[in-house]
Amino acid sequence: QVQLVESGGGLVQPGGSLSLSCVASVPIFSFYTMGWYRQTPGKQRESVAAITSRGSTNYAGSVKGRFTISRDNAKNTVYLQMNSLKLEDTAVYYCKAVRRRVVAGELLDYNYWGQGTQVTVSS
Repeated sequence: QVQLVESGGGLVQPGGSLSLSCVASVPIFSFYTMGWYRQTPGKQRESVAAITSRGSTNYAGSVKGRFTISRDNAKNTVYLQMNSLKLEDTAVYYCKAVRRRVVAGELLDYNYWGQGTQVTVSS
């Protein structure tokens, strides 16, 4: 069973920084992609950043230039470094992992989620 454990959330002032960690129970190179999502009450969960097994990255326009996603395969950990935080960054942040498998001759994606960690940006 795949488990993702997140940590690093907390309260920070605007302009401050936080670093989130996501530790997987299995080698992360086995995942097609991993990423971070965030969600606030009344809104759909949105993608923040993603990284593939090859190391390519993608960011939401609202965080580009401020957030950095990285991976440490030896530690089975994905990180999200958040700098220059804004009030609008306040949300529960979730780690996601996707495994692609061939089942009955068809490519299928399996999604795994962490429990979430609260990030609050407030003055």
